Amino acid sequence: MEMRRLGRSDLMVSPLCFGGNVFGWTADAATSFSLLDRFVELGGNFIDTADVYSTWVPGNQGGESETIIGTWLKKRGGRDRLVIATKVGSDMGGGRKGLKPVYIRQAVEDSLRRLQTDHIDLYQSHRDDLETPQEATLEAYAKLIEQGKVRFVGASNFTAERLTEALRLADGTGLPRYESLQPEYNLYARQGYEETLEPICREQEVGVIGYFSLASGFLSGKYRSEADASLSPRGPNIVKKYLDARGKRILAALDAVARRRGGTMTQVALAWLMARPGVTSPIASATSIPQLDELVGAAALALDAESIAELDAASAWA
Repeated sequence: MEMRRLGRSDLMVSPLCFGGNVFGWTADAATSFSLLDRFVELGGNFIDTADVYSTWVPGNQGGESETIIGTWLKKRGGRDRLVIATKVGSDMGGGRKGLKPVYIRQAVEDSLRRLQTDHIDLYQSHRDDLETPQEATLEAYAKLIEQGKVRFVGASNFTAERLTEALRLADGTGLPRYESLQPEYNLYARQGYEETLEPICREQEVGVIGYFSLASGFLSGKYRSEADASLSPRGPNIVKKYLDARGKRILAALDAVARRRGGTMTQVALAWLMARPGVTSPIASATSIPQLDELVGAAALALDAESIAELDAASAWA
């Protein structure tokens, strides 16, 4: 794969980021190890997780994904060839949340221990914390970078106003800048990012590593009618959220481009993201080797101008 620079950092990442939310949830340890091995074998080097993955699973406490990745890292080796991204700030329970310096200092040690590494390549503010001054958060990150525990920092789920504030603060004080933004972004969910965040990210050279790249699987073409809601536990919500007139237009365009370009709808949806100006590496998850192979195959699918225009028109939000 051809590597891409993340923001203004020296992190060079694969054009697809493997989402680790499935590790310890819908993929057990053995399956996760096989998936991670295959991702690296195919040329991928960028893995995203979070301390909060996966507190929503009965019996889990959070940190399960990081623990699996850490065990795999120790077993496999090659840490210096990988870019490991994790996050802090989401509610872990028991008052463990937010971006206060004292909590960040505690959370990073927990993440480093679970990941079995001495540094985190990209440490991200998972959710904004309006109760904590951004300067205090960035100062905490500066100390971690000085200590060698973190290389670069990023933001996730920030508004345009708060991202701009953080970037200006970093520029004016010399504190670390957010080198990446992780927003929800896909062919269906375009407006929230493109309307306010995209101009900032492109102007300020902030790398974009969006999540929900396939709209929870909708863009794979699996859900095409109300009857398809029964295909998975999340099916009813997916059908309700995405299967409207615009959603059907998007599926039709994906179908047409996939037939013409020789890829799958999933690959076309990811290739469209990879071709967007400012997007560095969309995040996608897999729970089987065939799924992963399909995802990674998107990096080799170059969309022509006609295909991109067709997809742009079908998914237009204004």
